[in-house]
Amino acid sequence: MTRLFGTDGVRGEANKGLTAELAYKLGRAAAIYFGKKADTFRILIGRDTRISGAMFESALAAGICSAGGDVIITGIIPTPAVAYLSKKYQAKAGIVISASHNPFHDNGIKFFGGDGYKLPDEVEDELEDIVRKITEQDTYTRTVGADIGTIAYRHDLIHDYIDYVTATCKVRLDGLKIVLDCANGAAYEAMPAVLRNLGAELIVINDSPDGVNINADCGSTHLANLQQEVLSHNAAIGIAHDGDADRCLCVDEKGRIIDGDHIIVACALAMQKAGTLKNDTVVSTVMANIGFHKALEGHGCKVEITAVGDRYVLENMLKNGYNLGGEQSGHVIFSDFATTGDGLITALQVLSYIVDSKFKASSIVDGMISYPQLLVNVRVASKDGWQDNAAIKAAIDKGEWRLGCDGRILVRPSGTEPLIRVMAEGPDQNQLEMICQAIAAVIKEQQG
Repeated sequence: MTRLFGTDGVRGEANKGLTAELAYKLGRAAAIYFGKKADTFRILIGRDTRISGAMFESALAAGICSAGGDVIITGIIPTPAVAYLSKKYQAKAGIVISASHNPFHDNGIKFFGGDGYKLPDEVEDELEDIVRKITEQDTYTRTVGADIGTIAYRHDLIHDYIDYVTATCKVRLDGLKIVLDCANGAAYEAMPAVLRNLGAELIVINDSPDGVNINADCGSTHLANLQQEVLSHNAAIGIAHDGDADRCLCVDEKGRIIDGDHIIVACALAMQKAGTLKNDTVVSTVMANIGFHKALEGHGCKVEITAVGDRYVLENMLKNGYNLGGEQSGHVIFSDFATTGDGLITALQVLSYIVDSKFKASSIVDGMISYPQLLVNVRVASKDGWQDNAAIKAAIDKGEWRLGCDGRILVRPSGTEPLIRVMAEGPDQNQLEMICQAIAAVIKEQQG
């Protein structure tokens, strides 16, 4: 059996790469693993708005109950809410059914421990081993009688999360006109409630999920509509989440995009000024813009760099005691408030910056000079072996020679899709396009 877990759980096309049968086994494996030292235990399940979510929710719950675990089903709820509620209600684990920013036909299953943090690789390996044994010959005990697990439907728990997120914002938003794009995803109920609690003048778009419109030309991966709405409503700022609401990107009052790099720079400098940025250091990934580094270094802040993935950012933060980190994509972790990336909390930190500083949202964009950056996704038949391919190496070397010291090239496989991503950064957009397309053509030729 090939490895199940990628960089963010188990993902695949619903009913094809990811089946209800596999979800059942994952639920059963989770109950076997997390319940091995407990007579009674509970596991919390939440999901986004995908049409396949209820199917996987039922399958996971059945697997957990078959091994004696009790299930709390929260229904449609942001990913970070599952992390928060799992810890608050002393669950042994939390499970999220979501494929984040991917199209509706994909789905995924990812786990949090009872402490609210994503599982380390070694625990995922153990879960995977249990799934393999279940698949080959399920000899694990099946509970009977009164020991069979129970299921409780508790969508009301979303209000605990809404109250908590609201409390992380120490300013009022009265009179602040905000356009909110919920991506027809998991934020559609929680985030409007949070912003209205704080007094914002709110225009909400893409808050009518139908199972198939999640992330469809909306949300943090499709900002054009939000940009238009901000300008047409003369709003102070636009906020966009992805399908499971662990990301946040924004649009300033001029319609310009505020990405994760901009957000981290603005919040880091505000925290530095307040004396709350631990060790004057932030954590980011290899995807961070050159301008990101220059902006922070110019104010005496240090940057730690990790591989792409919010889990690697968080690992560095926990190891070294830092309290701010994230990715250009909008995964930002404020560890003083959350155990994972939380798009709602991120948005409130941006809004707090605007209110406290009395600056406009455009000051966040103007505070960092972004170098042109181009990303090309190459769909391939196989991601295996690309690093050792001589033709691909030669194409990358040629591109790096053309950029010289004024830029950089980063080629990496997607952790969740059959893609190899080619990113180039430098002062000349036209040059970047030629370089990326040349490398992408070789990758497509070599990897299918």
